[in-house]
Amino acid sequence: MAISVREIRENCAKARESIARARAEHYAIGAFNIDNQETLIAICKAAQKLEAPVMVEVSDGEVKAMGLDNVRDLVDNYKRQFGIEMYINLDHSPSVEDAKRGIEAGFEFIHIDVSQANYDATDDEIVNATKEVVEYAKFTGALVESEPHYFGGSSNVHKEAFDYEDIKKTFSTPKGAKQFAEATGIDTFAAAVGNLHGSYPVPKMLDLDLLERIRKSLDCNISLHGGSGTPGHFFEEAVRIGVTKINVNSDMRKAFRDTLEKVLRENPDEYAVVKLMPEVYGAVQAVVESKLQSYNSIGKAKI
Repeated sequence: MAISVREIRENCAKARESIARARAEHYAIGAFNIDNQETLIAICKAAQKLEAPVMVEVSDGEVKAMGLDNVRDLVDNYKRQFGIEMYINLDHSPSVEDAKRGIEAGFEFIHIDVSQANYDATDDEIVNATKEVVEYAKFTGALVESEPHYFGGSSNVHKEAFDYEDIKKTFSTPKGAKQFAEATGIDTFAAAVGNLHGSYPVPKMLDLDLLERIRKSLDCNISLHGGSGTPGHFFEEAVRIGVTKINVNSDMRKAFRDTLEKVLRENPDEYAVVKLMPEVYGAVQAVVESKLQSYNSIGKAKI
């Protein structure tokens, strides 16, 4: 079902109000990636049960698999069905053109990340691309997120360890964050403080002192990517500091696959997918619920 420009602008206005509340009341909105309808249902069930606002997000590969307009329709339909506060983020959009398509599709949040597609992008290229998206987003009021360099890791379950000293070389700085935010006019800065993408054999550690200094240097919102494989107490402190959006993907993917494999082993003669999925829903829902608890967002939804 097509969504009107008026409805898009109303949704974006609500999204801005929601992020402002999160910052004022020290909680974060969980941003959960989907690449299938089953994961979306699990997110909706968790949001409904805990009365928490949530964000559904799709990155480039997920957009290609599902389609921008299809994601918009699915989210709108389930939002009504479950009676929840839910928004959509275009995650790591690799180009200005892709970001503009997300804005036109009615996504309330847009993450432009040209360095993800082009590691060699210059500072000027990244700033100029981000500024173009910020300007374009004014038509609907969508909130734009970005960062000045490539974000480490990938949304997978990794078997190899990571070198924390190498990761520290990619950390954001208060000065760099401030300069980038002021140069681009973004609504949200994606901070790098140890939160690389994916989950690893050892837990990730967030540099909370650095995060606090970045928060003090910025007027805009702060997001954390790489919310999988990180102990919950780091997020509890992050939302106290003022983070308003935290992304999660790999922990849900692992719960989905591990549980599906278990269900298939235990039910070798069952071919009705609808009968195989409830336990999978439940496993993913449990991951989402645990994240929302860490983000202090329980009971914060405004319908």
